[in-house]
Amino acid sequence: MKNLWKQSRCIRFLVMSLLLLGVLFFVSINAGYTPIGMEDMLRILSGGGVGGENMIVFDFRLPRILVAILVGMGFSLSGCVLQGITRNPLADPGLLGINSGAGIVVLIFMTLSGTLSLGGVLSLPFLSLLGALLTSGLLYAISVQKGRGLNTARLILNGIAIQAGINALMTILVLKLDDTQYNTLAVWQAGSIHNSNWKMVVSLIPWIFTAMGYLCMRAKELDILMVGDELSAGVGVSVQKEKKILLFMAVALAAASVSVSGSLHFVGLLGPHMARRIVGSRHRILLPFCAVTGAILVLAADTIGRIIIEPSEIPAGIVAAILGAPYFLFLLVSNSRAGRKENAGI
Repeated sequence: MKNLWKQSRCIRFLVMSLLLLGVLFFVSINAGYTPIGMEDMLRILSGGGVGGENMIVFDFRLPRILVAILVGMGFSLSGCVLQGITRNPLADPGLLGINSGAGIVVLIFMTLSGTLSLGGVLSLPFLSLLGALLTSGLLYAISVQKGRGLNTARLILNGIAIQAGINALMTILVLKLDDTQYNTLAVWQAGSIHNSNWKMVVSLIPWIFTAMGYLCMRAKELDILMVGDELSAGVGVSVQKEKKILLFMAVALAAASVSVSGSLHFVGLLGPHMARRIVGSRHRILLPFCAVTGAILVLAADTIGRIIIEPSEIPAGIVAAILGAPYFLFLLVSNSRAGRKENAGI
């Protein structure tokens, strides 16, 4: 009876979150220099719009909203998996340097290619994945202690150091660009979905939903890994193999998201924590809920950034950082206090 009540509670929260996402969807379509009323919005979406209205909604605002939703899902799912396999609540693809590693490859490609065709946009997630894999491989190698496995505290510190080094290199590369390239890439580096289009939507959909489907199938293994490596191995889980596969999926999700939005810091941290506080830590319901909370965060950040200093706008990455930085500091202090109590034997 208790499990049935808890399950129905989770479903109610999931439905409420989807309704909130739907409200944000309509608010975001209306946000911008040219406001669109609800009646006009429904008429345009149902195919009754004229030339200018269709261009505003279907060419500019709708693809931007869909990219925000997909990117939010990707970062949040990635953070959820990283927190699960490292058993560290501070794990986030941005803090671990994965976003920066993916971003620098995309930056180099965009600098060399100048403009992007559909083929170029579709190839960006693969290039981004290459950079993310190289970064995560380096991070894993320097964070493993002989005979003791992965040191999660060292993982976070090493990730921050790698991120700082890559960001410095990216800054040097950006400074060598002309004014047009500099402005475009500086905004992208801050984390923006300003220039989203349907090519980006097409490039993201297979990555996000394929990875999400696979992770949902491995929800049971993620639950088991949360209890520790020794106990996981004791119940028949191939710990290292599962961790490598799940890490690859987390890196792929972050890389695909970075390829179109730049690095949206703290979404991979906030999304899973919000979801976990509402529905608990069972990954069967946590993963889809993480996807929704991440979508809400990025869409809300982008919408706020478009409204707050209209007609100019603040990149979604900056708004997300303003929201996420205080929560990260709170988690850092909480973990530090918990560690001191544990060492004191309390």
